[in-house]
Amino acid sequence: MEGVILLLEDEESVRRGVCFTLERAGYRVYACGSICEAERVMETHRPQMLICDLTLPDGNGLDFIQKVREAQKDVYILCLTALDSETDYVMGYGAGADDYVAKPFSLSVLTLKVQAYFERNKKAANNEISFGKLRISVNEMRAWRDNEELFFTKTEWKLLMLFVQNPNRILSRNQILAFLFDTEGNFVEENTIAVMIRRLREKIEEDPANPQYIKNIRGMGYILQCDDSIK
Repeated sequence: MEGVILLLEDEESVRRGVCFTLERAGYRVYACGSICEAERVMETHRPQMLICDLTLPDGNGLDFIQKVREAQKDVYILCLTALDSETDYVMGYGAGADDYVAKPFSLSVLTLKVQAYFERNKKAANNEISFGKLRISVNEMRAWRDNEELFFTKTEWKLLMLFVQNPNRILSRNQILAFLFDTEGNFVEENTIAVMIRRLREKIEEDPANPQYIKNIRGMGYILQCDDSIK
């Protein structure tokens, strides 16, 4: 389902421009010019995001933000304001705002902020992890390199999960064996881990012979090396 947004802005030209831009970007926008209207929308539609001006004809935007935050903890609140002092920002964050956009603002910048929030929200809901060219949906047990879907055996998937849950940390052969087989692995053949690592590299690495992600630390074990943080 598309993101649902409540826009509370009393200036008609700004309200019309923001509403048009965000609807074109694929969001469902309920636009209001007063707190009274906005309260009805909050009760009826429970939007995921509130974009709120602070200077309104029938009340104080900060008071409305505080009321919304108390009633709906998970709504994301983005302030539109012509005010630009540190005190104004502190008061806004104190009332429960998550972010600010100072007027006059770029519609492109506002849209990018909105898109970034909903993308983070979507990834969190899907428990999605990404690093480099890899994207992994933990809940769905699926992974992609660029746009190509990758397919794993049960053991390969467990091994991949062990690495992504421990990025930039050296994992010894015994740690890997204990995780995969619930045993110290004394009876497991010496090259078992090397074979499993090779097979996993063949699926996630562009060049398995020169791995970018899973690297061998001689005499110690293996590491999932991520220059960017796992997101």
